[in-house]
Formats: sequence, structure tokens, C-alpha cells
Amino acid sequence: MALRAGVNALTAIFVVGVLAGLALTPDGRAWLRNPTVMLGDKAAASAPPAAAPAAPPPVAAPAAAPAIVRVTPLNARLAQGPLRIGVFGDSMADGLYAGLYRDLQDQPNVSVTKFSQVSTGLSRYDYVNIEARTQAQLDEQPVDVAVMLFGTNDAQGIDTGGVVHMFGTDGWKAAYGKRIDDLVALLRSRNVAVYWVGLPRMKRDTFDDKMMLINGVVEARMRALGVPYIETVGLTSNGEGGYEADLPNEAGRRVLMRAHDGIHMSMAGYLRLSALVSARLKRDAGLDQPAAASPAA
Repeated sequence: MALRAGVNALTAIFVVGVLAGLALTPDGRAWLRNPTVMLGDKAAASAPPAAAPAAPPPVAAPAAAPAIVRVTPLNARLAQGPLRIGVFGDSMADGLYAGLYRDLQDQPNVSVTKFSQVSTGLSRYDYVNIEARTQAQLDEQPVDVAVMLFGTNDAQGIDTGGVVHMFGTDGWKAAYGKRIDDLVALLRSRNVAVYWVGLPRMKRDTFDDKMMLINGVVEARMRALGVPYIETVGLTSNGEGGYEADLPNEAGRRVLMRAHDGIHMSMAGYLRLSALVSARLKRDAGLDQPAAASPAA
């Protein structure tokens, strides 16, 4: 009897200790309110059903077919005065700027300015709000053309005011697309012609998959907005469509096109990208047309 009383006393002490510990935790307090649920038994019929978790507020998806805003064509701008080109984006855009500057430096009425900044993107506006930064840059130094290249830092969640949408989800795609739309709208409100450059092929498969997902969202928005999208995956892939650091140049000689990180380009690689962009800009501005021959004396 004494042994049984001792066991019962120890059991009582144990139960009191467990209940006290449960009262200190959120899950424990839920169990105390409705203990049968957490014990694995069926809840009593009179017990109120557990409240469903509140759904996050939906993110407004970008309009599928928004009204396309017309801006002054490049050839008309050039006829009025110098053509001012700005390059916006992340560290990848830094290299693109260097290539474009070199490609267009012999054009007397064309200027190329760098507005890009390393470690930025469209996902983390809590770090650098690209839309606000772009507005400030345009206030300080207006441009006629914006060449955009973002994405290498964007494979992370987007916070839309208390709700974080994980990368690649439908909510993330909608939020990312809206930031693209807002940025293009800002530029067009200043009568700036927009050209968006896609991300190149990446070395690591998992990272490449993420960048191709971003390319898909960007390309879809450019198509809807009527913005020229300059694809670079084919230009930076080998014959089988995969990653390769050394690629043949126009003369057929293999040249190192990529940096050691498998993400950025070498200078030869950036010139490979910029050649595609500058050719498009020259065509739209009429700079690829041969100069009119002077009349014979």
C-alpha cells in the first residue's frame, strides 16, 4: 500500500509538471483547451472545430493584356538630338554596360550611362527599392532609352506587405510580374523606350532552372507590355543547349566567355551579349543604315 501511494504521488507530481509546461507553450495551451485532439482521439462532438489558418491576402496578378503605351521611336529621338541610353540592373548589367559603351562609343550622337548596382534586384525591395531608386536616377539624369537586365539576385522570396511569397510560387510570379510592370510604367511615363535583356545560361543546373523561371516571367510580361525582349540563352549555350564556358566566336575560334563562378560573363562574353543589344538599338535608331552619299562635285 505504501508503495502504491508513493507511485500515485509521483504520478500526480509528473502530471502537474506536464500541465504546467504545456501552459507555457502555444501548442500546449491549445491542448489544454481541447485535449482529445492532441492525444490522437476523436474530438468530442461538442468541441468547436479548429479554426482554419487565415489565407494570405492575394497578390494582384499583372493584367494579361494591358494597354500598350507608345513612346517616341528611337529614330525620331535621334533626329531631335543626342540619344541617351541608360543601363539598369545588377552586376550582370554592369558588364553589359561596359560592352555597350564600347560598341557605341564611335557614335557621335549616342551616350551610354551606367545606372546598374551590384547585389540588387526586384525581389528584395526591403534592401534596395529599385522602383524608387530608378525614379530618383531619372530625376537626376533623364534618359531616352533604358536597357534592363535583372535577375541574378532574385531567386528569393518577395514580401508584399507582411506576406512573403516563396520563390517560384504563383504568388511570387504575380508579385514579380507586378514589379516589372510598375517599373516599365515608370519608365514609359518619362517617355523612355524600354529594352529588356534576358538572363544567360547558367553553369549549375539548380541555379539555371531558377534563372530560366525568371526569364519565363519576364518574357511573358514583355510580350504583354509590348517591350522588346532580347533573349540570350541561345547565345550563351553550346550546340546541345547546355552550359559551356568556352564558346566559338564569329571566326570559329573557341574563346572563354564565362567567369569562374559560372554565372557572370568574361569581357568577351559581355561583348557577345552587348553586340546583340547594340545591333537592335542601332536598327531601331536607324544607325545601321549607310550614310547618304555626298553629291558629286
